[in-house]
Amino acid sequence: MIEIHNIHKSFNGVKVLDGISGVFESGKMNMLLGASGTGKSVLLKCIVGLVKPDLGSITYDGRIFANNKLDIKQEIRRKIGMLFQGSALFDSMNVSENVEFPLRMLTDMSREERRERVEFCLKRVGLENAGKKMPSELSGGMKKRVGIARAIAPHCTYLFCDEPNSGLDPLTAITIDELIKEITQEYNITTLVVTHDMNSVLEYGDNVMFLYKGKKLWEGHSTEIMDTHVKELNDFIFSNRLMRDAKKVEQIEEQLEEEQNREDQK
Repeated sequence: MIEIHNIHKSFNGVKVLDGISGVFESGKMNMLLGASGTGKSVLLKCIVGLVKPDLGSITYDGRIFANNKLDIKQEIRRKIGMLFQGSALFDSMNVSENVEFPLRMLTDMSREERRERVEFCLKRVGLENAGKKMPSELSGGMKKRVGIARAIAPHCTYLFCDEPNSGLDPLTAITIDELIKEITQEYNITTLVVTHDMNSVLEYGDNVMFLYKGKKLWEGHSTEIMDTHVKELNDFIFSNRLMRDAKKVEQIEEQLEEEQNREDQK
């Protein structure tokens, strides 16, 4: 479980986070929802220690993170797994080497132990036969799967996902969401997902925090989000739906055009 209390952060006099508090529980899909520029990514960076908040506290299972001793901070960091928006795989390493990288950096596992762990993690994400492939040979969805395997390889207790569905088609996005959900529940991980994807939120959000201009305006379960009276959240949901519907129409039009082209070629 991760608790944040009264987090404030400003850059060059501009307030980006304004008193954010909340609890992210283990075994649940905790989600930070909001449009671009609302402070989601900055809050995530504060929680993982990449940015130091100006005010407030962050605790991991009761242990204060930001101002604790170096050895305590390093111990917590070793239990953190990150799934980056662009997957952030090393182009010069194959899939197995990418997954093994945090094991070499953060653990004292033997070479054989690392190999077994890599094989297990790749099998868990459905890529048991992709170890020798290079990132350039992978689809966007496969890269995300490798990113998940790398994140959980060091037996992470806390998993942070930054826009995991970015750039993916709807079916692949659902697959990635389901995989993150399964792993979260299976290993009782404290998972925090930064997203603006309402499909993900409605289907998988056990605890959703909505940010707007650096403030927390709403928090609750995904089943409650459609009944909110928060204007900013309703506006966000409506605009998100319009964008999603427009994409569906565009996909249908493309399919119809492809079918017409095939008919014309006959």
